[in-house]
Amino acid sequence: MTILANQGDMCIVVRYLSPTEAHVQCSFLQSVGIPAQVADVHLVQTHELISLAVGGASIRVPEAFLAQARQLLQAWDRGDFALGDDFDVHQAPS
Repeated sequence: MTILANQGDMCIVVRYLSPTEAHVQCSFLQSVGIPAQVADVHLVQTHELISLAVGGASIRVPEAFLAQARQLLQAWDRGDFALGDDFDVHQAPS
């Protein structure tokens, strides 16, 4: 995913203590076209005991996408993208 110069500085959208969760959420943002990146993962994984002190792993996006990324992550947290209990993995989407 290419980040263009006119999209602004990279800004932290959210931080997670779990690098895995940061990667999942970053992939979600990338899947909808937001050029997101995970940062600080190697530091958090290498020095697990200082993870809380450094703020965990962060997701960064260009400033031009900051508001959209925050809205999408809030929708994710609300469960807007959750599958219903009656979801059938064998049925094709309509």
